[in-house]
Amino acid sequence: MNKNEIINLFNDFNKLNVLVIGDVMIDAYYFGKVDRISPEAPVPIVSVQNKDNRLGGAANVALNIQALGANPILCAVIGNDDDGKLFNQLLDTQELSNEGIITSNDRITTVKTRIIGNNHQVLRVDSETDKVLNESDNKKFIEKITTLINSTNIDAVIFEDYDKGTITEEVINEVVTICNNKNIPTTVDPKKRNFLSYKNVSLFKPNLKELREGLNIEINPKNIIEVSDAVDVLNKSLNNTLNFITLSENGVFIKNHEVSHHLAAHYRNIADVSGAGDTVISVATLCLALNQTPKMIAEISNLAGGLVCEKVGVVPIDKDQLLSEAISKLV
Repeated sequence: MNKNEIINLFNDFNKLNVLVIGDVMIDAYYFGKVDRISPEAPVPIVSVQNKDNRLGGAANVALNIQALGANPILCAVIGNDDDGKLFNQLLDTQELSNEGIITSNDRITTVKTRIIGNNHQVLRVDSETDKVLNESDNKKFIEKITTLINSTNIDAVIFEDYDKGTITEEVINEVVTICNNKNIPTTVDPKKRNFLSYKNVSLFKPNLKELREGLNIEINPKNIIEVSDAVDVLNKSLNNTLNFITLSENGVFIKNHEVSHHLAAHYRNIADVSGAGDTVISVATLCLALNQTPKMIAEISNLAGGLVCEKVGVVPIDKDQLLSEAISKLV
């Protein structure tokens, strides 16, 4: 791919509408300094200098889609609580629509609070539920999603699964069936609970840990034949078009029925891996929606995942920085 083709690809991101379905959360941060140990217990004392609330989980995928120039439509279920109100405020601040958001009296809004001392995460505190949607909320959620798909020009659908119960088997089956009938690509960032429920999707993107747990087998990431064999085992159950495995420092592996590619990781000064998977699935989805080859999907996604790891906390990709990297590394 030459420079102009890459520039045109990135410009074409701006034309896309992407439905993002999944578990949303607030990423809360306390940033501070550590210069002493508590006299009460052998733990560091973080002297807080700054606080921040950010959109996380599937909402961070929506932010990445937005940062890349496309239009995200977020579909999720939040609690009828103060954190749910804060979540909607954060959507508004980021100029993201809440038309796909359902409020439930049966759930709390997920909040992950990270304590950062001297630029390193000291502690994380999670406030959440992981029970599956009740029958009423599940029905409302499916109706909301199907209405959006049928009333809007959707170019791709992302399932961003954090095992918090928003994505049920019924949601998966209904949405994948509708999308396949309408030739809308579906991509998945899976977790353990629904791992083997995502059948007949366009792109399935587990990391190594998720692949091991999902198949209950050991895999040596340095042995690409082992990785490839595991993907074949996986696809006997799922029959997905593309399987895209992220292997951390061992790069990425992508395979369909015809080709496979293993790409090495780019050397980075890693500050924080939080949110890297969100960025990878976002970039991969946009490239897939624009009919890029498996290798190009993997190349650009691999670059993007590395770039966000250089920043502390969960942050969306910088499109201009990614474009510059893609031109310098891929042309």
